[in-house]
Amino acid sequence: MDLRRVDLNLLVAFDALMDERSVTRAAERLYVGQSAMSATLARIRELFDDPVLIRQGRQLVPTPVAEALAGPVKDILDRTGAMLGARGSFDPASDKRSFNIIASDYLTYVFLRPLLEPLAREAPGVKLFIRPINDTSVEEFRHNKVDLLITAREAFAEHAEFPHDVLFSDRFVCAVCAGHPEVGEAISLEQFQSLPYLATSAGKLPGIAEMELDRLGIARNTEITTGFTLGFLLLPGTRLVCMVLERYAQEFREKLGIRTLEPPVDVGGVTEVMIWTQRNSDDPAHRWLRERLQKLAREKFG
Repeated sequence: MDLRRVDLNLLVAFDALMDERSVTRAAERLYVGQSAMSATLARIRELFDDPVLIRQGRQLVPTPVAEALAGPVKDILDRTGAMLGARGSFDPASDKRSFNIIASDYLTYVFLRPLLEPLAREAPGVKLFIRPINDTSVEEFRHNKVDLLITAREAFAEHAEFPHDVLFSDRFVCAVCAGHPEVGEAISLEQFQSLPYLATSAGKLPGIAEMELDRLGIARNTEITTGFTLGFLLLPGTRLVCMVLERYAQEFREKLGIRTLEPPVDVGGVTEVMIWTQRNSDDPAHRWLRERLQKLAREKFG
């Protein structure tokens, strides 16, 4: 193929389409209209002589050819971006950039939410695509499909293999309905073990608190297992008890009518870190975002 006759911008569009699996979202990511992105998809199909994305029900799914090309194309774009970025600059007031971030609901609400208002003023061209953590998040991160992974280092032992920065720490406390009929100002180990317990999980994996309680050999009368955020909504009006991170509980105590107490055993806590791959270390825009998040952590949590 004669590269002089190929529009290499099609690779950028192909990468966005493969990540988003949506013409609309890919158009938003690249700041173009939906009709323009549809026309670009037609050109990509012609370039690769393949449908690339086909409709399956309400979703667009990649063809085997597209799946095989996705990794090499992303690698080319990452290397090119790193090469150019190392010598370039980034002005948040005027430049445009989008970042894919994986973070839990807890981190999004407690940490990233306060960034949204100042970010709109300081960097109107910067867009954040925040996705919840799931069973495939680490694999996506390893394959450079996200810009930042923000998670508890206790949940990702391999974080030390990558560039990373500590953001802040939090600890686990017990939470119950504010009007719980059996729990007063403190909760005993016997109460904790006998009351109906709400366990939290991260996808198919148990939550960090659950793993620590198991390690300590603390039995629970588990009646419900749910995701971390949903657990808060189930506490009011019930006899349930659960373990929650203190900063999260502080945000919801008055809104939901719950109380927090010292746990009967020390379950410890978490240290939140942001992790990135080496190829993003010298990118000016990526470095700016990391510094902005570090500043936010200092301002909010000291």
